[in-house]
Amino acid sequence: MATSKLQALWNHPAGPKTIHFWAPTFKWGISIANIADFQKPPENISYLQQIAVTCTGMIWCRCSTIITPKNWNLFSVNVAMAATGIYQLTRKIKYDYVSEAEAAVEIEG
Repeated sequence: MATSKLQALWNHPAGPKTIHFWAPTFKWGISIANIADFQKPPENISYLQQIAVTCTGMIWCRCSTIITPKNWNLFSVNVAMAATGIYQLTRKIKYDYVSEAEAAVEIEG
């Protein structure tokens, strides 16, 4: 049973014998690096980098469901990229704008 499933994965059009498997697998490194950056201070976050990560994730999520063969590894890595990019952008926006607004209110008050 396990052998037949493993063989089916190996021979799949988006399996390990193709670029359709390895490209998204290595792309997970970007999402993992973005997750590791959750611990870094928000002032070090780059708007342009996170916008690129977010847009790439969103665009390729759609494309990964249209292409043949369907590549769910590509879809999942791009969902992760979009999610981590949105989270990082949220952290940066809160740091740049919300904390400044709170500081201004405290100064006035």
